[in-house]
Amino acid sequence: MEYSNGMPAAQLNGVRWRKASASIGEGNCVEVAQLIDGKVAMRNSRFPDGPALVYTPEEIAAFIDGAKAGEFDSLAL
Repeated sequence: MEYSNGMPAAQLNGVRWRKASASIGEGNCVEVAQLIDGKVAMRNSRFPDGPALVYTPEEIAAFIDGAKAGEFDSLAL
């Protein structure tokens, strides 16, 4: 299967969606799923059948590194 940004998350059959343990369970979460080709899909838990964004492992690693370094702290509520 070829993955593309904005594809319906419902089309990603057989993936296991995960969210952070810090999620407070109100449906305001980002969920991620490892795809068979190594890419990572993200979706909004409030809209589980809505669009998914698909990233390469390198893009995910860069984001995680930036988050760990505090580069996105100004976005936190």
